[in-house]
Amino acid sequence: MTAGCSNNKSGFAGRSTSNANLHPRRDACCLSEGRQYRKQKAARSVTYPQQESGAHERVFLTAEWRHLAMLNYDIDAAVLQPYLPGGTELDLFEGKALVSVVGFRFLATKVLGVAIPGYRDFDEVNLRFYVRRRHQGETRRGVVFVREIVPHRAIATVARILYNENYCRLPMTHRIESRDLPGISELSAEFAWRQGSKWNRLVVAVNGDPQDLQPGSEAEFITEHYWGYSASRRRGTVEYQVKHPRWRVWNAREASLEADVAALYGSDFVGPLNHPWRSAFLAEGSAVAVYKGQRLSQR
Repeated sequence: MTAGCSNNKSGFAGRSTSNANLHPRRDACCLSEGRQYRKQKAARSVTYPQQESGAHERVFLTAEWRHLAMLNYDIDAAVLQPYLPGGTELDLFEGKALVSVVGFRFLATKVLGVAIPGYRDFDEVNLRFYVRRRHQGETRRGVVFVREIVPHRAIATVARILYNENYCRLPMTHRIESRDLPGISELSAEFAWRQGSKWNRLVVAVNGDPQDLQPGSEAEFITEHYWGYSASRRRGTVEYQVKHPRWRVWNAREASLEADVAALYGSDFVGPLNHPWRSAFLAEGSAVAVYKGQRLSQR
């Protein structure tokens, strides 16, 4: 269903917070990009990843993914097994399965090179976990989305049809705020979505400047997955490639998630997302290219 997100379960279960008073709860969000972000956006030169010969046919979508707020949680690997697309296996970090709640800005979006008015800039919040697939001696590290929330019905419908992704539409809004203090800068990203009459929120706040990814770090593991996988009974497993440069990240000084996990994602995820997050980051983001999906051969 694209008109709303529900697993036919009620209750504000799975509230997972750390420093939850970072932004008091409000009936509505008064949100802005922030003056510093607008200046950066106007000044930067954007280069989209180039298509390589034979690289999964053709680029379907280009965009900028910016201000990626990432809260990461431990989860029992057995919980994720039913969600694995055929031909993939769990990708573990230090022997542990992880899930992430990720909110970010989708900007300057083009489909097949065409910008569609009214659908260029929007928010997305998703719940994802990490997989890998072995192909002709290569290990492809990717993500599987449990659910993705966007504010437009048309976007959700196209993603379902072309990529078998579990998108749904809900009213959404965001706040990106920055300020410079003596000797330090502060930045926060908040993404909010309304389910019924209640606003859900994901917030990450950071200090200072973003840092390069450290080899072998958890931030590298979370951000360095360049394939997407989805499954359905009708079409089997769909694989698609996502290209972008390595991102710089901030470690969070404060972060919180307040969400109706049971209604959004099902009871399997209430326990894990009700525990404190193990790590939280804000990634700077970049231009990205998403390639056309391909159906994997069934064996």
